[in-house]
Amino acid sequence: MSFNTDKQTVDELNLLGKFRQGSVYHLFNHVKTRGGERLLDEMFRNPLQQVTEINSRSSLFLFFQQARLSFPFDVQQLNLMREYLDTGAGKNPVSVLLNTVTLKLLSSLTRDERYKKKVQGLQATIVTLNRCHTFLELLQPMMGPYAERVKELLDLLSDRRLEMLRTTDIYKALPVKTLSFYDHLLKTRFVREMEEVLNFIHELDLYIAVSDVARARGFTYAKALAPEKNLLQAANLGHPCIDRAIGNNIFMAESSNVVFLTGANMAGKSTLMKSIGIGMYLAHMGFPVAAGKFEFSVREGMYSSINVADNIGLGYSHFYAEVVRVKQAAEAAASGKRLLLMFDELFKGTNVKDAYDGTLAVTEAFAEYQDCLFIVSTHIIEVGEALKEAKNIQFAFMPTIMEGARPRYTYKLEEGITEDRQGMMIIRNEGILELIRESPEL
Repeated sequence: MSFNTDKQTVDELNLLGKFRQGSVYHLFNHVKTRGGERLLDEMFRNPLQQVTEINSRSSLFLFFQQARLSFPFDVQQLNLMREYLDTGAGKNPVSVLLNTVTLKLLSSLTRDERYKKKVQGLQATIVTLNRCHTFLELLQPMMGPYAERVKELLDLLSDRRLEMLRTTDIYKALPVKTLSFYDHLLKTRFVREMEEVLNFIHELDLYIAVSDVARARGFTYAKALAPEKNLLQAANLGHPCIDRAIGNNIFMAESSNVVFLTGANMAGKSTLMKSIGIGMYLAHMGFPVAAGKFEFSVREGMYSSINVADNIGLGYSHFYAEVVRVKQAAEAAASGKRLLLMFDELFKGTNVKDAYDGTLAVTEAFAEYQDCLFIVSTHIIEVGEALKEAKNIQFAFMPTIMEGARPRYTYKLEEGITEDRQGMMIIRNEGILELIRESPEL
């Protein structure tokens, strides 16, 4: 089973994007190797859904964070090793020897670089295997959740022939016969083992890079719970990509699985919802989250409706695009899946009366699905008054504090329904009315 989400949610939460400044992926992309980056990409695109798998991966990141290890490998040497192993060799040792002799003759007679690259590739492999063995011996006493993987690699490198290779002096000229012997050995007998070594190095790259980000930013690791608990509990949860982000406490359970969020424009409702969505996504990946504490029941997917745009190509107005999005979410909830669904300012593309009626009706309907978690935000505070009889809806707001005629936003979640209505005051403060009234001289 896979964690279900869609492109709109991924884009609204700015989850992916290697070169996209401000994306969550960019925040964690400090890996040094191409293999490490492939692993990072794979994890971002495939969040986990099993409690044990999520908690196991989190424990690995925590182990590396506490160990404070540095990546011990030279990237250039790793690239040479990769190129060397990818060239392949003949299955017959005699043909490999003849080929090696031929390449050496060509290198002395012409500018053929293949023999030189073969030597450099083997040297890089020897250096990498030795560094790997040294690092494994450093890890071994630490035990922890990586102990089995460490033992597996140490056993692999303890093969007598690989031990002979590791003791080869790379600063002395290698006899052709020795070069061809190891060339054949590594590319036929030890193909799988060499892939395992490189995979291990890429894992180290990823675990060290991500745990370094967690340590530097003060992130923590989520605890995954059984889906049936239907719980989300977070302390001091903030947006991971915002420096010094204001944290908030969140609690959602089956008896209070709907958060009805109110607040003035610019009060921080959208950022709060994005923080919750990003936190939930990273938690399912087993990655560190921007919170002091984060416990969650595993979800089967997540959908958001935060920045819905019109679709000129399909002829959709902004309002119709919102309706289509709500319909998609309703179909997902009706399928029986345990989801997190977030809607920011429902039906803002239509008039206030329709927006009121639509927000009220949709929130009441979604509240019936108590296996899901819902967050609905609006600045139409009258809807909240009409929902007060629902037992599983909790009311929260992002406050605005007036300092004279200027609003100040705390970005701290409070219980209840806001009474803030500062829209007209902001318009006056910006001098918009005066600008409109001023008539240019003809």
